[in-house]
Order: sequence, then structure tokens, then C-alpha cells
Amino acid sequence: MIDLRSDTVTRPTDAMRAAMARAEVGDDVFGDDPSINRLEARMADLTGKEAALLLPTGTQSNLVALLSHCHRGDEYLVGQNYHTYYYEAGGAAVLGSIQPQPMPVQADGTLSLDTLAQMIKPDDSHFARSRLIALENTHGGRVMPRDFIGRVRQLADQHGLNVHLDGARLFNAAVASGQSVAELSQAADSVSICCSKGLGAPMGSVLVGSTELIKQARRWRKMVGGGMRQAGIVAAAIEYALDHHVDRLADDHANAERLHAELSVLPGIISATVNTNMVYIELESHEKGLALQAALKERGILTAGGQKIRLVTHLDITASMIDRFVATVAEVLS
Repeated sequence: MIDLRSDTVTRPTDAMRAAMARAEVGDDVFGDDPSINRLEARMADLTGKEAALLLPTGTQSNLVALLSHCHRGDEYLVGQNYHTYYYEAGGAAVLGSIQPQPMPVQADGTLSLDTLAQMIKPDDSHFARSRLIALENTHGGRVMPRDFIGRVRQLADQHGLNVHLDGARLFNAAVASGQSVAELSQAADSVSICCSKGLGAPMGSVLVGSTELIKQARRWRKMVGGGMRQAGIVAAAIEYALDHHVDRLADDHANAERLHAELSVLPGIISATVNTNMVYIELESHEKGLALQAALKERGILTAGGQKIRLVTHLDITASMIDRFVATVAEVLS
């Protein structure tokens, strides 16, 4: 089976499973799980923050960050295609009464600073209180430009706002850009890092920030049902990933480049682009995309369907699989 739907489909390696089996565990709600405590300290150090909190999912990590930064009637400013607004079921609005203020995302994954500044509300009882700017790195596989988050930080400071970074694939951004995770995190007050994508852990995300913010986030995690017990087995998987799966993200990026190069010359592919571990191809119509998806599934290959298709490389995808995939697509489209 070749599965290019997402890097969330990765499965724990045998070595990762062995690390999980050996994990020291305790009751995390009481602060007694040594594997979790060790992981949280390590992630805080890696990102240059004071504290960290392990959560079950990236969606919950982003949610408790928004809840910790904002109060009822506050708003957060966010790209209309960013995950925290578009793909997380409106949790901040439903559970926190936090109003999102979405705005267009530019081609490079950033926001217009002029538009962002115009969207910040004045201190007036007619308006929701602007409290937070929410960013995303990577977005659609694109690494945010080096200076963008710093300029957002300056704007936020001018208006007394905080900055949250959805860094679900922040390690991909670090490997692709040559910057450290700490450098990529520096300008944000909080960062959410997903460990079940390119890093290959079976679940888990880590939220980092100040000691006070993480104290609030821990309380919110409990309130939204995320208190955990012997979750050290998850922490052990993430620790293994940090030791063994970070540098190899470059292989995923190389496989994506290979995939892009080979697909670009095929008849029936209107356009193809590549960003870190993601390749986007466009076909002539939505129907052709669905037909391609169905034909590939019959041949043991899983993709999304539609006119524009995202293909994601990960640790379970090899170069030979890329070649087989391209040959099969060529056969189906011929």
C-alpha cells in the first residue's frame, strides 16, 4: 500500500514501539509521569520557551492555546485558510466564545501586514477585543519567510497583542530552512507542535510558552477533557522521534521534489507545485481527479480526490514508491 493522503498516516516503527514498551510511566494529572515530564522539559528547551504541555492532539493543543490567550468576547486574527480557523470545527468560538477575525492568506502563506493592522480593533465597546494573532508554519507545506513572524511580533507589540504559532510541521520548516526550532519559535508567545505527522509518533502534540501560559493551558486541557494518566508511552514515542526522525525529514522533502519533477512532465497534469513534503497537482476537472483517485485505489494507492490534489510524503514512503506511483498515474492518465 502506498498512502500519500497525509503524513498523519505514519505508523510507529518497531524501534519506536520498543521505546514505548520500555517507558517509565506515572499519573500525569498528578505530575508523576517521568517520561512526560522529561519530554515537556526537552520541548521547552528546544523551542526556547519556559514550559511545555503534552496534549493528545494538535486540535486540542491549538484550542487550549486560544483559550489561554483570550477571554469571552475577545477575538483572534487569523488567516482564513489557517488550520486554527478552517479545520478545527470552530472550537474557539463554540467552547470559548472567542471571535475569529479571518483574512486572506497570501500566496506565500503569510498575511498582509497592512490588512492585519487594519483588522485590529480599537478599544471601543462596540467591538470585540483584539487579543491574539494566530499564524501557521508551515502552511500548505510552505515555510514562512524569515522576517515575516518578526514583523508580526513588532505589530503585535505595538497593539498589546499576543502571537500564537500553529507549528504542526515546525520541524519540517526547520529542516527545510536551516533555522533551529528555537529561532522559528522566538517571536511567538506560544507554539503548538504536532508529533504525529512527519515525526511519526502515533499521537500527541506539545504546546510551549511561558510558565504562566502553560499553567492556564493545563487547566484548560483538563476542562476540555484532555487530562491524561499513564501517557508516558506516548511521550516515549515522541522522544524516540526527536532522536531519530528529525534529520530524516530531509528525505521526505527530497522525495517530494522527485515526485514533483516526475509528475510535472506527465500529460493530463495541468500544473504541479512542491513545498517541503507536499506536492500539489491540478487536473483538468474535478471528475478526472475523482476518477484518478478511484483507479489508484484499485491498484493499492491512496490519495485524495478532486481537481487539485495534495500528495504528502512521509517516513513510510520510499523513492521506489514514488517511481511506482508516477508510473501508475501515467498509466491511468494515458
